Amino acid sequence: MKNVNYGVIGCGMMAREHIQNIALLPDARVSVVYDPVADLAQAAATLAGDAHVADSLDALLAHKDLDALVIVSPNNLHVGQLRQIAAQRPLPILCEKPLYTDPADVAVIDDLRAQYPHPIWVAMEYRYMPPVAALIDQAESATGGISMLSIREHRFPFLPKIGDWNRFNENTGGTLVEKCCHFFDLMRFVLKSDPVRVMASAGQVLNHKDESYGGRVPDIWDSGYVIVDFASGARAMLELCMYAEGSRYQEEISAVGPTGKIEAFVPGPGRFWPPKLGAPPVAQLIVSPRSPKGPFVAEIPVDPALLQAGDHNGSTFYQHQRFNAVVRGQGTVEVTLDDGAWAVAMGLAAQQSATSGQAVTL
Repeated sequence: MKNVNYGVIGCGMMAREHIQNIALLPDARVSVVYDPVADLAQAAATLAGDAHVADSLDALLAHKDLDALVIVSPNNLHVGQLRQIAAQRPLPILCEKPLYTDPADVAVIDDLRAQYPHPIWVAMEYRYMPPVAALIDQAESATGGISMLSIREHRFPFLPKIGDWNRFNENTGGTLVEKCCHFFDLMRFVLKSDPVRVMASAGQVLNHKDESYGGRVPDIWDSGYVIVDFASGARAMLELCMYAEGSRYQEEISAVGPTGKIEAFVPGPGRFWPPKLGAPPVAQLIVSPRSPKGPFVAEIPVDPALLQAGDHNGSTFYQHQRFNAVVRGQGTVEVTLDDGAWAVAMGLAAQQSATSGQAVTL
């Protein structure tokens, strides 16, 4: 296969990031796009270099030059679109997170896992952020085996989306699914173990309370804590605050074990960094052995071209590199349907725990 032709389903902000990163790959192009909002679809097609604009998902799947699909639609549409693709024209798929939002959809995911004839990759970009990838690579040697893992995200509120779909739990699955499935995936991936119990406290403290859409006030949460016990005996904690955009770093990850600690500090999108403060911060990796004591600090710079192509510290490009190799038959899926399903299950359990005040067993 000389050229991989992509179809993009959904043409909002994250779709533009996917399009810009596909453009950085050799022998790859977006050939067709679809979004029910015509202006969004046309803007995405122009960004992709005059891709064809399909007027329906049926029409996109009928497009001649099509080798792979990227699903970037609102969360609650993913499962229906996956089912339609499976029935109409199965192709390799990169599906944005979360994989699903309704527990009833687990059966559909199970069927896809058993019967779908092509690779499906769930888009968990955070694994591929260079500082996070460095932490993952060095965690075992730095800690002697992780017993405690902490992830903090202090960031900006949810951005406006077409139709305001991300303001309501019914569309997103809830903040601990929509936003935090990334971090639950990281927990499983870093600890190499599955969760057995989830405890959470979360809610809507500040954001979006003064907004109204069709007479409805948003119910999406903006902050919380989640503690997860794993089968291996390790424990993990997530701290989320979505009204902390003044922070120097957006994500801070810490892994500790019997011989030491390793930390990754990841800045947020450079376009949000105040120009008056100079250049945006550079990601850092810090290794702190117990003996001899003393931290080792290393900067993890990211190619400026990758930073320019999106808001995820270059990770979307590295994800697409690997997915492109899978489409060409030269690689294997690294973020599977199983991974995507676990991340959602953990998020739903956290939502339930925070609502009920009780721990949830998985």
